[in-house]
Amino acid sequence: MSEKFIFQTGKISKINLSGKLDAVNAPLLMEELKSLIGQDVDKIVFYAKDLEYISSAGLRTIIFAKQKIGTETSIYFIEAQESVTDVITMSGLDNFLYIQDSFDE
Repeated sequence: MSEKFIFQTGKISKINLSGKLDAVNAPLLMEELKSLIGQDVDKIVFYAKDLEYISSAGLRTIIFAKQKIGTETSIYFIEAQESVTDVITMSGLDNFLYIQDSFDE
């Protein structure tokens, strides 16, 4: 994971994920996501091409983003590996986030 996760482009927050989103890295991402609370964010885009693994702690971070940043905020997972999308689908999070191969602003 990189030092800084979130990059703003207007009302779109872009987050590059890599390696593992687990109990070690999820709290770091959570702290950055907290900075979006109360801001005007329409979309959160997780670029997950280099994300190899997501744990329950990582899933909780995604749920946090939806609940605390805004129920109207759309969440996208872009270019996620099959192992990651399988976990998202099995957990039911695909009910509120979009899993896509690319993202067009």
